[in-house]
Amino acid sequence: MSSSNLTLASTHLAEGFYPAEVETLQGRPVHTFVPTGYEPNYPYPLLVFFHGHGGDEKQVLSLAPEITRRNCLAVGLRGPIALDPTDEGEPGYSWDADAGADSAIEDYVFRAILQTRRRFHIHSERIFLIGCWEGAATAYRMALNHPEKFGGVVALNGIMPRRGCPRFRLDELRQLRVLIAHGTANPLIPVSLARRDFRLMYTAGMPVKFMTYTTTHRLHADMLRDVNRWIQDVIDIDSV
Repeated sequence: MSSSNLTLASTHLAEGFYPAEVETLQGRPVHTFVPTGYEPNYPYPLLVFFHGHGGDEKQVLSLAPEITRRNCLAVGLRGPIALDPTDEGEPGYSWDADAGADSAIEDYVFRAILQTRRRFHIHSERIFLIGCWEGAATAYRMALNHPEKFGGVVALNGIMPRRGCPRFRLDELRQLRVLIAHGTANPLIPVSLARRDFRLMYTAGMPVKFMTYTTTHRLHADMLRDVNRWIQDVIDIDSV
């Protein structure tokens, strides 16, 4: 579906995935998941997905209905670095998340969010960043640099960036909620590194939750169910 058709149809879209591009950034996709029974008068939470090394926006957005098919609208974004094709000939991408702050990535993310908010009814205070594997570092960097703009950040089998990590703005960050979900047998990113992130943020006074799962680097189904529960808990707390 084209970008213009998505705009015209946004009041009666069926559940599913809708490809488009950021209108002001040629070639930068924003792949959208519309939940079942989309109601244009309801202000939806927005989940912004960042894929892992070698993934893309479609692959990572396929996780959205496994988290929730009804409660949230979601978008998947694509890392700026094109990798060599896989053995199956599929393209893959990277965020190069430890290379340091990248203003172009920030611009892409914010423009994609703004475009989504113009097309759909999104709750401005319920925008959650979800980083998977390598994408977690990019999600962390966005949230730590701009804590006032997001309702929370989720790291699934990923860690904070080890280079170019933003300085903590403690007053704002103490309002930023964080969920860390990690496999105890992850051979690529040991759970000890995720635990170190948890201790750092907990010591800083941030509302951070750390959960482990009996899995490797693969995303366990319980992880995704717990992401939905955590988001709903955050919404319930903020609604009080």
